[in-house]
Amino acid sequence: MNHWAFVIAAYAVTFVGTAAVSWVSWRGMRRAEAEAERAGRA
Repeated sequence: MNHWAFVIAAYAVTFVGTAAVSWVSWRGMRRAEAEAERAGRA
């Protein structure tokens, strides 16, 4: 049985998960920076 399909799928899931976490973190950081600017704390 060819295992490469599973290896590629595992890498794809890891890449998508990492990208999603990075994107959500970046959005949260941008939101926090905007709130700090509005509050005059930055």
